[in-house]
Amino acid sequence: MKKITLYSPGLASYNIGDKIIADSAKREMQPLLSKAFVTEIPTHTPHSWYYMRPLIKNDYKFVLGSNLLKPTFFGFKRQWDITLFKSWITGPCILIGAGWWQYGVKPNFYTKLLYKKVLDSNYFHSVRDEYTKKMLEEAGFKNVINTACPTMWSLTKEHCESIKTSKSNNVIVTLTDYNKDIFSDKKLISLLSDKYDEVYYWPQGIGDYEYFNELNIEKDNVKIIAPSLESFDEVLSSGNVDYIGTRLHGGVRALQKKVRTLILAIDNRAWEKKKDFNLPVVERNDEVAISNFINNDYKVDVKIPIDSINRWKKQFETC
Repeated sequence: MKKITLYSPGLASYNIGDKIIADSAKREMQPLLSKAFVTEIPTHTPHSWYYMRPLIKNDYKFVLGSNLLKPTFFGFKRQWDITLFKSWITGPCILIGAGWWQYGVKPNFYTKLLYKKVLDSNYFHSVRDEYTKKMLEEAGFKNVINTACPTMWSLTKEHCESIKTSKSNNVIVTLTDYNKDIFSDKKLISLLSDKYDEVYYWPQGIGDYEYFNELNIEKDNVKIIAPSLESFDEVLSSGNVDYIGTRLHGGVRALQKKVRTLILAIDNRAWEKKKDFNLPVVERNDEVAISNFINNDYKVDVKIPIDSINRWKKQFETC
């Protein structure tokens, strides 16, 4: 029996979007995982040698996506808490839909060395966009495939065609606590309140509820739902609801549930996905585009890289 380590961003996370990513990756890998002994480890926290001892020689070690790759691993802002000193107990790892943290400088010498120690050289790595692929190539890796994020792998042509094009009666909205724009976000909530019967606000991140309260929204038809993936899924599955919001993976989850969706971009992640895969994304301050989505028919037409996804998956078919 194979033994597999999953480095999961969905564990010990302040952001439910990380759980959406991890759950999607595990679903896509189910044919392999269902026959193996699987251990999940959080990417956000450091790993002790004592705990990791039984896992060091596992057959596979997968990193389940999220934007944990970055140009420098110095300092405290590490979404993947790894070090060169402990690289021998962490790797060799295989990426599945991983992404680059932000636009910025190229990887430094330490990061290049760390990645060479931690990332497996015998398998293709799956990354979520062309920018991430380019950055890993800058670090010296040639075994990288742009597959999109595993949250998107189910968004086939047939799936997208089954998503309604006309406006729903209700809408679910998300905002982002670490990228505040009180004027724009308050204006968005007001617009949605006027255009929809019910507006459901879902706090995806740990500070999203407090940020919503800062806006001082006084609309009778705006309701806050519980900050859990189960509550979010329940509203998405209720029917007759749209999704409009700044939370990228909240939007992709809505697309998975065949909900008419518009993602409002606040960073490089959404724009790269729009550029590479035609994800339904507009600028958060683009009032015309948001109004057009609300008032007119809108066809979701995501272009997922099927051949690249299958090429990555094929590596593990005989396992």
